[in-house]
Amino acid sequence: MKPDGALVLLSGGQDSTTCLYWAQKRWKNVSALTIVYGQRHAVEVDAATKIAADAGVEHEVLELSRLLHGTSPLVNPEHEVGQYENAEQLPGGIEPTFVPCRNILFLTVAANRAVVKGYTNLITGVCEEDYGGYPDCRADFIARMEEALQAGIWGIESDMLVRIHTPLMHLTKRETVEMAVGLDGCMEAMSHSHTCYKGMVPPCGKCHACILRAKGFDDAGVADPLLTRLDSGCSTNG
Repeated sequence: MKPDGALVLLSGGQDSTTCLYWAQKRWKNVSALTIVYGQRHAVEVDAATKIAADAGVEHEVLELSRLLHGTSPLVNPEHEVGQYENAEQLPGGIEPTFVPCRNILFLTVAANRAVVKGYTNLITGVCEEDYGGYPDCRADFIARMEEALQAGIWGIESDMLVRIHTPLMHLTKRETVEMAVGLDGCMEAMSHSHTCYKGMVPPCGKCHACILRAKGFDDAGVADPLLTRLDSGCSTNG
């Protein structure tokens, strides 16, 4: 196995982009995996491809479009993405955009790819700070998933260990922005990231993801490099 290797689940969004650059500071060999699961905001796959290429990492885009079903508007066109005026309006309980088993599937596939490469480190941008309920973005889920992967790949008593790293887990959105600012090249990459659940460029500014992204940059007192680039008249991926 290669202790200097890690695989990043790269959606093309703000959090996973930050995680990619975080991983590059810690491991010599970093690869990225992007999963197409029929998401409404599929433009994020193009963003991930651009970001991975600029970062100089090996990148796989895996097509799993028909595998995940649900009532979430991210995968079900019969449901509309919720629109909100601010973070205080975001709903409690399970968020309507939650896709059951998404992170279970993503981490399982990522573990498969990592083991084949000889890596034992997985990195994902999940964060408990997100308003609304995403049970598969919480620390207790990650701990149990790590244990399940360990047991299913090498056995629970093996010296070979699966590690799921979640560098953003306990950070606020402001702190996530501040982390990105401190990572060489990350803010430039962020200018090509995509967050909007509606898949809009420029972003809609009203969906759950847009609201949280804007709040983080506002709280940090940092201009969102995506909006700066778009305002300058640059093309989406240029």
